[in-house]
Amino acid sequence: MIDLHTHSIFSDGVLIPSELARRAEHKGLKALAITDHGDSSNIDFIVPRIANVADELNSVLKIKIVPGIEITHVPVPLIAGTVEKARSLGAKIVIVHGETLAEPVAAGTNMAAIEAGADILAHPGLINEDEVKAARSRNVLLEISARAGHSLANGHVAKLAAKYGAGMVINTDSHAPSDLIDRESAII
Repeated sequence: MIDLHTHSIFSDGVLIPSELARRAEHKGLKALAITDHGDSSNIDFIVPRIANVADELNSVLKIKIVPGIEITHVPVPLIAGTVEKARSLGAKIVIVHGETLAEPVAAGTNMAAIEAGADILAHPGLINEDEVKAARSRNVLLEISARAGHSLANGHVAKLAAKYGAGMVINTDSHAPSDLIDRESAII
């Protein structure tokens, strides 16, 4: 099992990257992306630090640590440039915080993330059919979230993704140790 959406102390998580990696490894995960919240104010701080620690940890741990970012509440016209900047700084996974039902994300964020070529559209809420078709054609994965609040639209997302053949990924959006899940928890 892998988890491609987690947070450390570099945004609103409670663990340093090394502890997050160790706890995920203990849960049986084979790979973990650390994807702290970012925008133009902190992306150049977060991504290089996560990339550096990922290199260190990957040299000594069994779990594979992938450096990333979750572009969060960035205005729609700025999403494409922020995705590009994240990649140039070393992000191997770029997630965009989608139009979840749990927060007031700007309308148009889902499609902007897809058009920008994000790897994952996190908790996309009541994503529409055209957005799902675009995600499929651009190989953007739609997240099925284990996080309370963000998981409210999982059934809707899964139904449309299955209907149109879009890729999905189960992620935890972990902020604390208790958010990490193992394979058994993911199945239920």
